[in-house]
Amino acid sequence: MNFNTKAVSKIIRATQRQIGYWDTTHLIKPSIQEASGYGSARLYSFTDLIRLKVAKTLLDKGVSLQKIRKAIVYLKKHMPDVDNPLSDLKFLTDGDTIFVLTDDSQVVIDTLRNGQLVFSISLGAIMDDLKGEVKDLHDQRKYDVIVMKQKYTVIFHADTEDGGYWVECPDIPGCISQGDTVEEAIDMIKDAIKGCLEVLSEKEKAANVS
Repeated sequence: MNFNTKAVSKIIRATQRQIGYWDTTHLIKPSIQEASGYGSARLYSFTDLIRLKVAKTLLDKGVSLQKIRKAIVYLKKHMPDVDNPLSDLKFLTDGDTIFVLTDDSQVVIDTLRNGQLVFSISLGAIMDDLKGEVKDLHDQRKYDVIVMKQKYTVIFHADTEDGGYWVECPDIPGCISQGDTVEEAIDMIKDAIKGCLEVLSEKEKAANVS
């Protein structure tokens, strides 16, 4: 499953500008597809989501990007077997420094300086939270719309690669549309339903004439 910047922004609750900045500064780059020019999309994997969510959580706890970057450099140097520190390790932070738990429960690595009282960031909890956010993004949403004084149920689907939504009207086979926002998609599907109804009406008239 691939996620573009817009979908990642919704899932981890970071701005698209933040995500783009983390990419261009080589803090966290998309592993599926990098932006290659104007109009091209960054595509992230679920593992990328974990790394991004950990970084966002550390930022929310008061840890600066400079310190996160410094900790990653330290870990890559001293733990070369760990490919992706932000998704493969468990972190502790007090908002000032960053600690990493090791296989030995008695050993905690202070990546920046000598430590003090800390709280933990559980990767398991983050992964469960991300899976829930992804599920919510993919869950079908049903809305009722009124077209030509008739009520129709339409179903929304999130588009994680291109962003926005595509929407269908099950009552009218083949009647689909899309939009960048729910509001835009509703307007577009209403226009599509109206167009389909007009076509069906014309076909019915032609059939009656013949």
